[in-house]
Amino acid sequence: MIVLSLAEIADVVGGRLHRADGGAQVTGSVEFDTRQLAPGGLFVALPGAKVDGHDFAAQAVEAGAVAVLAAREVDAPAIVVPRPAAGETHERAFALHADKDGSGAAVLAALGKLARYVVRRLAEGELTVVGVTGSSGKTSTKDVIAQLIEPLGPTVAPPGSFNNELGHPWTALRADAQTRHLVLEMSARGLGHIAELADIAPPKIGVVLNVGTAHVGEFGSREGIAKAKGELVEALPEDGLAVLNLDDPLVAAMASRTKARVVYVGESASAQVRAADITLDDEARASFRLITPAGEASVKLPLHGEHHVGNALSAAAVALELGATPTEIATRLSGLEQRSARRMEVVTSADGVTFLNDSYNANPESVRAGLKALAAMTRETGRRSWAVLGVMAELGADSVTAHDEIGRLVVRLNIAKLVVIGPEAAAMHQGACHEGSWGEEAALVPDVEAAVTLLRDQLRPGDVVLVKASKSAGLWRVVEALLDPRPTDKSERSNGGDA
Repeated sequence: MIVLSLAEIADVVGGRLHRADGGAQVTGSVEFDTRQLAPGGLFVALPGAKVDGHDFAAQAVEAGAVAVLAAREVDAPAIVVPRPAAGETHERAFALHADKDGSGAAVLAALGKLARYVVRRLAEGELTVVGVTGSSGKTSTKDVIAQLIEPLGPTVAPPGSFNNELGHPWTALRADAQTRHLVLEMSARGLGHIAELADIAPPKIGVVLNVGTAHVGEFGSREGIAKAKGELVEALPEDGLAVLNLDDPLVAAMASRTKARVVYVGESASAQVRAADITLDDEARASFRLITPAGEASVKLPLHGEHHVGNALSAAAVALELGATPTEIATRLSGLEQRSARRMEVVTSADGVTFLNDSYNANPESVRAGLKALAAMTRETGRRSWAVLGVMAELGADSVTAHDEIGRLVVRLNIAKLVVIGPEAAAMHQGACHEGSWGEEAALVPDVEAAVTLLRDQLRPGDVVLVKASKSAGLWRVVEALLDPRPTDKSERSNGGDA
């Protein structure tokens, strides 16, 4: 963050100083976890389900914080902020994390105001903000964009999927006077949320990947989702750039909603940045010819799954805009590293079983992509394929149909074995059995423990296993258990893993 005095911060966030010297300066990072604090930092006191950050104010100062951003007076130097009034900017998004007395909403609102002030100050200089949204692929694309543009200047991007009303301003506040690029992943659970995030850190470049069915239960339809995702391109300035996926009609139509220049990406011959001659190797890694207005180059992605081609094209368009050449982009795409865990993360156990750990989250589109990658990895090699799947959450009235369709797709792709975990996903098992009259090929088990027991008994060297479900299912515990050569006893199994 840029250096600011406590008096300046109090003025920005509409707070008052409590036991604090207004001339004291915040020279370090802004943190909501006392373990991450360093001397000169600012501690954000957020209430949670189990603990309240206000109770750790003194500990934060002992760890080096100059002061605490709080919603009530604490036993430490603080900037105390009022609860947002009804209808105040960001109220809808912050309400998701508001506690009963409103202190959570108050602190989050203040954090957003501070981030907005800092980003606007930096944008007066050389900072370019890149926003990324879409129903699936946001995190992977954010990671690719960062790797393509880091050689062009200091770049800040969030870890993992830190993309909501807390992660967004927290990431924005990592930027300082040396930062040239701020890459932000933007999520929404309702109309207006992306617009609010864009107000905190106004993007110069906006990337919309796709419009799928993730959270369709909350938005009502894909058209409703498109309306929300398009808030990103509506926020772009006239001298900005909208990167739109021409292969998705709902995304392509967003061109009419922006003042910015539009660059289309995709496999279509009409896209300015496109991929041609796509092939997959036996690990489902794509090679293609990158075609741009500035020239062409050959790319061999190290990421697993053909769906990464579209993500790479969007990232390439951003890098081109910021000054990279097609050859530089192709070289960097071919040398990508995986930065976010549990997203098509490929690991092989000591006994020769390969896992595609894509367990961080799931929706129908991302599950289809994972299954196609699994099929590509086993089709020519003769290795036995397993789909270990759990619930796809927040699909509303379409849930049963969507799960049923995934089960049927498993059969059509000739996946050898299907393990469905949990009653919420039972329609997957039903769909597979109806599509292929499956018997022992498909199993429905009640929980992760039962799945691990089944897989320990039946997996053999050479098998390839896709593990995927919504985050709430915690299916990474399946992979963690099966990578551990020790038999897991009942007490260990019951502890599970981090949510």
